[in-house]
Amino acid sequence: MSDHLKTAITPPTHTVPPAKFSHGVRKGNILQVAGQVGFLPAVAGQAPTPAGPTLREQTLQTLANVEAVLTAGGASWEDVVMVRVYLTDTAHFAELNDLYNAYFADLEQPPAARTTVYVGLPAGLLIEIDALAVLG
Repeated sequence: MSDHLKTAITPPTHTVPPAKFSHGVRKGNILQVAGQVGFLPAVAGQAPTPAGPTLREQTLQTLANVEAVLTAGGASWEDVVMVRVYLTDTAHFAELNDLYNAYFADLEQPPAARTTVYVGLPAGLLIEIDALAVLG
């Protein structure tokens, strides 16, 4: 990839975004993953479907969706320097931390910086996560 061009990243598991944005953008050694939610991998002709109603189901699928964009952009969790988590309910914070710690238990590099904020998301969605990776 050329250092001066922006490249849109859309993994095969994702649909074309519903608005004018990219699931990920890479420019040089920087990869920004847009906010991902807990939708199951895309099925042509079907509306996106949440992985389930629980925070656990949605968090694990959301992390898998972020990872899919990272991989499609030539990165991994080892390259991530910043993660932003958006929760709809403050009561989910402790459970999120447990899931997050377990998911990244085997990470070899120091963990990424993280911010968690509380927001409104479309009905049924409990979590959104974005990530910033620096490669090389």
